[in-house]
Amino acid sequence: MTKTTATAPFIHFLVGIVIACLALAVILALAVPIGFYGMAMYLSPTLPSIQEIKTASLEMPLQIYSSDDKLIGQYGNRLSLPVTFEQIPEDLTHAFLAAEDSSFFQHSGISIKGLGRAVTEVVTDDEGQTGGSTITMQVAKNYFLSPERTLNRKLTELFVARKMEDELSKNEILTLYVNKIYLGEGAYGIRAAAKKYYSKSLDNLTVAEMAMLAGLPKAPSKYNPVANPSRAMTRRNWIVGRMHELGYISEAQRDEAINAPIGLNLYQEKLDVNMPYLAEMTRYALVNRYGKQVVNGGWRVRLTIDSQAQIDAETAILKGLVAYDHRHGWRGAEANDEPLEKFQRYGIMYPAKVTKVNSRSFEATMSSGENVTINWSGMSWARKYISADRYSNAPSNAAQIVSENDIIRLIKTDDDNWQLAQVPEVQGSLVSLDPDTGAVNALVGGFDFNHSKFNRALQGWRQPGSTIKPLIYSTALEKGYRPDSIVSDRPIQVGDWEPQNSDGRFLGDITLRRGLYLSRNLVSIRLLQAIGISDTRNLLDQFGLDKEKLPTTLSLALGTGQATPLQMATAYTAFANGGHRVQPYFIEQIYNYDNKLLFQANPQQACALCFNEQVAELNKKLIDDYHKPDDSEAETTDSKDKSVSTDGNVKDNKKATESDKAQQKAKAVNLSVYNASPATDRLKAPVIQYLHATQAPRILKPRVAYEMADILRDVVQHGTAVRARALGRTDIGGKTGTTNEAKDAWFAGFHPTNATVVWMGFDQPSTLGRHEYGGVAALPVWMDFMRAQLKGTPYQWVSLNNRAKSKKQKQRIIEMTDDGVIAPDNDEDEIGAVAKPAAPKKQQRKQPEPEPTEEKLNEGIDNKRLAAPDNKTPKPLKATPAEHTPE
Repeated sequence: MTKTTATAPFIHFLVGIVIACLALAVILALAVPIGFYGMAMYLSPTLPSIQEIKTASLEMPLQIYSSDDKLIGQYGNRLSLPVTFEQIPEDLTHAFLAAEDSSFFQHSGISIKGLGRAVTEVVTDDEGQTGGSTITMQVAKNYFLSPERTLNRKLTELFVARKMEDELSKNEILTLYVNKIYLGEGAYGIRAAAKKYYSKSLDNLTVAEMAMLAGLPKAPSKYNPVANPSRAMTRRNWIVGRMHELGYISEAQRDEAINAPIGLNLYQEKLDVNMPYLAEMTRYALVNRYGKQVVNGGWRVRLTIDSQAQIDAETAILKGLVAYDHRHGWRGAEANDEPLEKFQRYGIMYPAKVTKVNSRSFEATMSSGENVTINWSGMSWARKYISADRYSNAPSNAAQIVSENDIIRLIKTDDDNWQLAQVPEVQGSLVSLDPDTGAVNALVGGFDFNHSKFNRALQGWRQPGSTIKPLIYSTALEKGYRPDSIVSDRPIQVGDWEPQNSDGRFLGDITLRRGLYLSRNLVSIRLLQAIGISDTRNLLDQFGLDKEKLPTTLSLALGTGQATPLQMATAYTAFANGGHRVQPYFIEQIYNYDNKLLFQANPQQACALCFNEQVAELNKKLIDDYHKPDDSEAETTDSKDKSVSTDGNVKDNKKATESDKAQQKAKAVNLSVYNASPATDRLKAPVIQYLHATQAPRILKPRVAYEMADILRDVVQHGTAVRARALGRTDIGGKTGTTNEAKDAWFAGFHPTNATVVWMGFDQPSTLGRHEYGGVAALPVWMDFMRAQLKGTPYQWVSLNNRAKSKKQKQRIIEMTDDGVIAPDNDEDEIGAVAKPAAPKKQQRKQPEPEPTEEKLNEGIDNKRLAAPDNKTPKPLKATPAEHTPE
């Protein structure tokens, strides 16, 4: 009885505990979903729509091509090439399931086992071969969340994963995963990774290669086959084993995959020609217009610049800078006893360390380890530099020039020898334009882009010196002066200013023509006095110069304003094209990654009528040429069976032909396998079809343009540029320019097919030397470039006829009366001429100029200073395909 009484309370206690546990379990069972959905309500407003992420965006580098389709620049390092679910090979799906989430198609976005592994990872910071998250959770993390490893982020990930499972199918989730996941080396998604690591399409991947890619999401750096091949192979083989365990592949497939080599064939694009000044100005223009996304937007941009013309321009500038250094002497070694690897190569100028100094030669080691000898002929120029106007006597032995362990520069000469050189302190730039369209033919921003990224052709504001005189003389011709008009070259004084001619002499009364081709300063000043500074500045603004950077005093006649080489080249196109203002541009076409045309330049033409008469025939020819078979496929039987030997004899080539066929077959097999190599991503533009052009505005009357061109031809034949007669042509003209103390040396010249300007000087203005006139420093550079450009070009000259049937823009004059503003008809064609008023004149004045605005130096070709004469500022892309980057 006592025993039973003692047992009853204990039983009640146990029953109470059981009931309490059941209640607690019920409460927890209710609390978890309530808490989960409470968190859902809290997070939902902060997350974007799941439907918005169903389409992944393409990302590929921006590629820049010359007009002859040479790759000259590339920007961007992200690769993302989205695929559809149907494009994913089944074995690749199985590889990712085996590596990351084998129960993906069974669970509802959250795996209990995975949660256990995730908690273990957070607590212990341990990592196993499989991850702690399901594929759905990884998609949630990649699209919505940060990569931080905290419990709060993991809970948010769980909610988003469940939300995705409710709104998307499994196939859609898997597609999002394989398109977004980062797989190392800048590759996002499986197609980009297959291209980056193997240069293959997804269909061409082997099981081993698929397993290698599937092993990367866990830790793209740790299992990177490029950086950690051994660790990557271990993980690959583990995934192959898992694929076999799960029944995805056979035993034979497993063994073949495990025994396969790493087999990397990295996607490595190489430039055909490196032209960084052009590439950077293109990148800047595109980003400035479309935003930073263009860098990884996969665009292929074709420029107006021919690669060989650009090489000619760069070679001419380098030759001119080296020649200047040779004239002024050796400034000494760059350093002594420093590691050679610290010194960068600049173009054809190689760093080297002197290892031995002989009497009339020295030996040096190149960065490549090659040992070379520099003979006396390669260093005898190196008189010691003292100043821009002084240098020492010629050296008599090598020890007067270099010492052991000196770091110096070497250039390979045409006869395969080495010549001592030095990195120039002087700089130069060149701009060449097509006078009919304004297309840039070539542009050099300085000695070397890696030495200085400052683009002097676009950004270098310098005094133009006497190159501005033809623009001023054009105003005089517009005002009624003629080339044979007499102007005084006698002394003149304006206040305290007593300007002089460069030679200090006075020629008395001379013709306007002679005054220009001899570059007489006093003639220019008197002309400017006579025609008026205001009207002259207005015309200079129409030529393309920035009116706000031009002085309002008579010093304008001597070029004391500021202009860039691009502006001066733009101005001189008017003399070559018969008096029209063309707008410089350098982007011809833009294509997307699929070679679809996004933009086609349609510049105003100096003679739109001439172009439009031929455009239909031109377009037909372009179509015919596009569909012509490749010349290499149209070889004759003789050319297949025979070739010319080195001694000039014809020999049988059947064996060579068989060998060539074998090599071509092997190459074809390789291309069929490695079908996602850089070669497959090159621009493959469809046939171009041109639209009808519009007429460029006329700024000079045909007679004035012709007369000025003729006077500038006399500059070459009889004046300050007589050295250019060495080109053997009578269809070129131009003007030398030298500023005060020879701080800037210019030559601006043209042929009817080409207007080119060369500038030389120091970035911080200082004298080039008392004898460094434009005809000495800049003209030889122009000659070297134009010699190459005009080779094979027949004689032609500026036409006096108005082929374009265009009319010169008239300056608008308004009349202010008590009755308001009256705009009379103006039949007068001269600048500054006042039309007869339509009512009694009370007051007459020009419309006020807009207030000047400050412009950034690096706006380059987008600047107001290159605006068309109607003062509208066109951007470099004249027909905008979209206000944002096209998808």
